[in-house]
Amino acid sequence: MRRTGVKRGVRGDGRGWPVRLLSLLLVLVSLQLGSLISPAYACGCGAMVPSRQARVAVGQETSVVGWDGRTEQIVMRLTVRGNAPEAAWIMPVPHRASVELGDPAVFSELSALTAPVRVTRHYFWPRAHDWPFGGNGKDSAAAPLPGARSVEVVGRERLGPFDVARLAANDPEALQGWLSENGFDLPDRLATALKPYVDRKWEYVAVRLAPEDGANPLHGTLDPLRLRFASDRPVYPMRLSKLAANPQELGLYVLAAHRMEPGGRIGGDAPEVTYAGRIDTRPASSDTDALARLTGGGPVFLTAIEQSFPRPELIDGDHELRAAGADTPYRTELYTDRLLTVGGVPAWVLSLIAVVAAAGVVVALVLVVRARRRAATVPGTP
Repeated sequence: MRRTGVKRGVRGDGRGWPVRLLSLLLVLVSLQLGSLISPAYACGCGAMVPSRQARVAVGQETSVVGWDGRTEQIVMRLTVRGNAPEAAWIMPVPHRASVELGDPAVFSELSALTAPVRVTRHYFWPRAHDWPFGGNGKDSAAAPLPGARSVEVVGRERLGPFDVARLAANDPEALQGWLSENGFDLPDRLATALKPYVDRKWEYVAVRLAPEDGANPLHGTLDPLRLRFASDRPVYPMRLSKLAANPQELGLYVLAAHRMEPGGRIGGDAPEVTYAGRIDTRPASSDTDALARLTGGGPVFLTAIEQSFPRPELIDGDHELRAAGADTPYRTELYTDRLLTVGGVPAWVLSLIAVVAAAGVVVALVLVVRARRRAATVPGTP
């Protein structure tokens, strides 16, 4: 019989799903002046605006942050559920960003590279689930994110199911007003949440998700989006996630020259690293082609980080990522505890048999010695 457990180490780059990078997205744009997208609906990525009388939620959000010292890129992929034919969100960025569709294969390659290592540990004496205490002799495994104009549209593209608008604004109230004028009915607190970004002169990537046929609701895994912008230090926008009504989960892959870690908790549980190690993304094989295209090829340090936000309203900033004190490698290990056997027979049973056999031999020898001694003391015994 076996039990499966998970051993986690001190994280620098942590796992487990969803608010991450898009989390900071807050419905703000109708990218098509005639489209009406209204009441805000709190979801896994902080705030999202679906079409009226519709619902949408982010079931999973996975993000990749790459930084080469001058440029940052974020690749994000959403799995959504609900009955909304369209929805929208917004993401603040520190500098003007370019937006394009990402390669889904990046996530498959990263998942394979960071997969936990399975380690089998043997134990000698039977446990409660083993024979003869219980069980049937078979293994059972537990299964185990100020210019002249107040608001400026600096770019707009159609990318697969995404209608993308890139905005600049120097006044949070004006930004919210622009959204309202274009069919958005957003909460008053949005302007307050955006103010720190406006004060720092950040820009915004506003995205409207709409199926190309306009009929089917948003459902399932969407094509990933890839954002690139200048950055002297890597940052993962999180502040808008404080508007979420439900607990949030952040899962992040970070590709940089060194092992990276968040500068603080920013209102959530302590971030934990699920993987840290140097990888080679040169396209020597088909296993890392997508990563090679993303990073330009060559060695890079990969850190996988996970963090939970049980109370999103406590989020008080963005994740500013920094180099850890050392490039210490780490990998999550999945332990499988298995009863030690020899030839299919529990080792403890064989040991008991050996002990009983040895005891029998000892008893037999003692009896033989005693018999000989008695015989030697009887007169006339040859």
